Formats: sequence, C-alpha cells, structure tokens
Amino acid sequence: MVTTYEALADYRRRVAALYADVRHSTLELAETCRRFRQERDELFRTHPQSALSEEQKTAFTGLNYYPYDPVFRFVLPVDTNVEPSIQDIPLQDDGVVHIKRFGKIHFRVGDEPVSLSVYWILGYGGGIFLPFHDLTSGHETYGGGRYLLDTIKHADLGEQDGKLVIDFNYAYNPSCAYNARWHCPLAPRENWLPVALPVGEQRYDC
Repeated sequence: MVTTYEALADYRRRVAALYADVRHSTLELAETCRRFRQERDELFRTHPQSALSEEQKTAFTGLNYYPYDPVFRFVLPVDTNVEPSIQDIPLQDDGVVHIKRFGKIHFRVGDEPVSLSVYWILGYGGGIFLPFHDLTSGHETYGGGRYLLDTIKHADLGEQDGKLVIDFNYAYNPSCAYNARWHCPLAPRENWLPVALPVGEQRYDC
C-alpha cells in the first residue's frame, strides 16, 4: 500500500514533469499551455494528493481558465537593488513561514508600469516564491490572490538569457482556494497590483 508520503512524492514528481515540459516545449505558446492545463486537470481529478477532496473529485469537470494571451508573457531581469526585508507569514498548521524579498520585476500592463516583489522562502532548500493579487481577485479569480512561481513545489517557468520567464497565463490558485482544509501563504500587500491580469486560472466553483 502506498503511504501518504509516497503519494505526495509522486504528485511532486508529476508537477515537476509538467513544468519541465513547458520549459522545454517547442510547440506554440498557446498549445503548450493547453496541454499543461489538460494534464493538470487530470492530476486534480485523479491523484490522491490532489487539492480537491474525494467528494469534490466526483463532480470535477476541470478548472476554469482564461484563454491564453501572449500579451501577458514576459522575460524579465530581476532588479536586485531592493531592501532585502523579511516577512513572516503565520500558517495554522505549519507555523510561521519566512520569506525574504530579494528582488523586483518591472513590467507594463497596457500603459500602466507595475512591479512585483520576488521572494525567497527561507528554510531548508529554499525557493523562489512569486504570489500576487490583482483587480480580478475576489471577482473572477480567487480573493486571496494567485501564485505564479513556487519553485519548492516545482512551479518554475525557467529563464532565458539570465532573465525570468514570467507568463501569467500559468497563474494558479493556492490550495486554500479549493477547500478550507488547506492554509496557504498569500500575497503580501506590496504585491497587490492596481491592474487586472485576466489570464491564468480563474475562481474555483465548488
């Protein structure tokens, strides 16, 4: 019998493979994203470590997504000329998660210049963490905001020429968007954008 930990390890491997396929794909951007979403939906529907409960899985027909829009894909340098402050995020089950701002990315949405802080999760191994909140949050998308990068859990779109691939079409909900048994670190206020990013995963309807 497979233990919970073995099942979780398998889930992590499968997620890692999904993102590796995105990084190495030679297909058109929209088709690469479509395949990623299809396989991610299958993980949600079938895997024992899915964020969904067994009851939710029985009615699951797929997550809700905006259409792919290449306008929201960027390749950006990380501006490291920032104050490397540490923020503490208390979680009900895991205690306090410490994240350190190590840089910012700057880009434009329409005519609006915006920035997001990029964090490093402190602790064993660490990892890049990029959560955000935008004007779709609480309306078309999850009210607590979404994630784009979380390399501890293999959500990693890679880099090009030393710059981060930032494709908001891969923005996804934290696990707490699906049911109350999950508790997740959400975007700090400095990562609340004054613009809408109408791409990526939409709000989950139970």
